[in-house]
Amino acid sequence: MIYKAGSGHPGGSLSASEIITSLYFHILNIDSSNPDWPERDRFIISKGHACPIVYAALAKKGYFEKKILSSLRKINSILQGHPDMIKTPGIDMTTGSLGNGLSAGVGMALSAKYRGKDYFTYVLLGCSEHNEGILWEAAMSGYKFKLDNLIAIVDYNKLQIDGYNNDVMPIEPLEDKWKSFNWHVQRINGHNIIQIIESIEVAKKKKGVPSVIIADTIKGKGISYMEDKCVWHGKSISIDDYNTAITELKGKF
Repeated sequence: MIYKAGSGHPGGSLSASEIITSLYFHILNIDSSNPDWPERDRFIISKGHACPIVYAALAKKGYFEKKILSSLRKINSILQGHPDMIKTPGIDMTTGSLGNGLSAGVGMALSAKYRGKDYFTYVLLGCSEHNEGILWEAAMSGYKFKLDNLIAIVDYNKLQIDGYNNDVMPIEPLEDKWKSFNWHVQRINGHNIIQIIESIEVAKKKKGVPSVIIADTIKGKGISYMEDKCVWHGKSISIDDYNTAITELKGKF
């Protein structure tokens, strides 16, 4: 998708690949034949620039034909560079301005509580989003309203567009910060599908407080020249880059 578009965000899409796979193919209670099903689980990719990995999952789940994937970032395409809940079936929230996804998730989870609905709301956060004040306002609200139907997952690849988080604006100690906001906190290997699924199942059983899963990941995971390189936060992919990546990925699977 990103190669054909000539632009996009490969690094953060790849770091979230196992998280998205676990959600869409094991956890989320959704129906591709009825994208607006009122009882469905909600999913928000707050780090909206990484939407290509979500589009791939949606296509494989049958929300739209796979051939549409090649239209990423094209004018009039249903697959824009950041997710659009009006254009794209299966997208529950338009995102892109970092930090806002958790606030929307609080609203969805609160709505479920008020209306007596059983669905869960999941929010995928980027680690550098923790530089945004609105994220912490949402964290306070999540605890105040006892939103145990809200689960945040941090794609903790430790990089942002300008470099390492620790150099740009440190966010550690991240576990302690979330605990101080009274959230239930787990920390896992974000590339281990078993750990991802098990941690989500634990979070779903936690009562009275919202949960956050800090998933340690690697930006550009799976492609040697992309791994842990901030330049691949957002960069076009040349034909040589593309061929190398496909060869490496085929070798792994």
